[in-house]
Amino acid sequence: MTRYLKRGMDAAAVKAADTKVRETVEQILAQVDDRKDAAIRELSEKFDKWSPKDFKLSPAEIERAIGQVRKRDLDDIKFAQAQVRNFARKQRDSLQDVEVETLPGVLLGHRHIPVNSIGCYVPGGRYPMVASAHMSIVTAKVAGVKRIIACAPPFKGGPHPAIVAAMHFGGADDIYVLGGVQAVAAMALGTESIKPVDMIVGPGNAYVAEAKRQLFGRVGIDLLAGPTETLVIADDTVDGEICATDLLGQAEHGPNSPAVLITNSEKLARATMAEVDRLLKILPSADLAGQAWKDYGEVIVCDDYDEMVQEADRVASEHVQVMTRDPDYFLNNMRNYGSLFLGPRTNVAYGDKVIGTNHTLPTKKNARFTGGLWVGKFLKTCTYQRILTDEASAMIGEYCSRLCILEGFVAHAEQANIRIRRYGGRNVPYGQAAE
Repeated sequence: MTRYLKRGMDAAAVKAADTKVRETVEQILAQVDDRKDAAIRELSEKFDKWSPKDFKLSPAEIERAIGQVRKRDLDDIKFAQAQVRNFARKQRDSLQDVEVETLPGVLLGHRHIPVNSIGCYVPGGRYPMVASAHMSIVTAKVAGVKRIIACAPPFKGGPHPAIVAAMHFGGADDIYVLGGVQAVAAMALGTESIKPVDMIVGPGNAYVAEAKRQLFGRVGIDLLAGPTETLVIADDTVDGEICATDLLGQAEHGPNSPAVLITNSEKLARATMAEVDRLLKILPSADLAGQAWKDYGEVIVCDDYDEMVQEADRVASEHVQVMTRDPDYFLNNMRNYGSLFLGPRTNVAYGDKVIGTNHTLPTKKNARFTGGLWVGKFLKTCTYQRILTDEASAMIGEYCSRLCILEGFVAHAEQANIRIRRYGGRNVPYGQAAE
């Protein structure tokens, strides 16, 4: 039977916070839609104290920013991008165009067509998310996207050098120093100086996630990637220190980042809680991680693996770290997660920064119905049909004619009937089903 040793914030409080975010984002999007560049400049000045002559970086400014990055850091960025690129290429290779003759003379097929243009948002703020540039830009480039623009907020009064380097080496065509909802709005809606894109990708805070939600339909989005989440599934093969470390490793993202432990060992559960308290006394980011643990941390004790799987699928976490005797049990049985990290040798930070899988993943239980960002998100799988013979057209037409009349669609039926008459030599009365 499931037992909670610690629970997070109640649903009513979370809903109230979400309502405030939604209203704020609605106002910002309306301003950008109405006043374009003027609104972007005012919002950037208001939220980021940033109002340059041009938000877009020139080639010289890009080179100057890259020149401020240490060679070791540039090498590390290139290594991480090589891992992301390699895995994305393997994923792309797994997606094949299809053409098949399903009936004599009837060809059906599909092609994977890249999206024409995307806007990549790279979060900044307290933690400039250099790795997010790899995940969106590099993956889109592998997919074959023709135009890639990228935005990141200013950092200490200017472009963040490492983010600019990652965007540039990843393959961004245009780089803008612009942050928050106003950046997402500018890319999606367009302004006098920024041509709109077809799709917005990349993680962000609750406001960025809400902006993407509200813009979906006017543009495509990768997914609703809000505040990061982590779930640790563990048994007595590991100790409280490693569990606590992995929980706080994601909780430091922000004060609203859920961190959950599911275990079948109450001893491990209590040891982990004690270790969290100890580590929060020495962790430099304890202000954020501690608030997240206080408000969103949960510790759940289950009877067995089966119950642990049920709870994990209910939580449907973005990241799931599995440290058990049999991690494959969870790989084979879990259904709702963004990405799995199997065994104590791997961890969420590897996935976030360097290992090669994509770190833009579903949050807020969206893992129930979608996976994370991958090369396939930038591809439209579009079908086509071709009929090669008169006989095939007339034969399909007979079925189509009857099915259209069954539904009451006379004009639809006539699309079939005219082909039965021309290619099948039968005089089907106008507006009637082929017999």
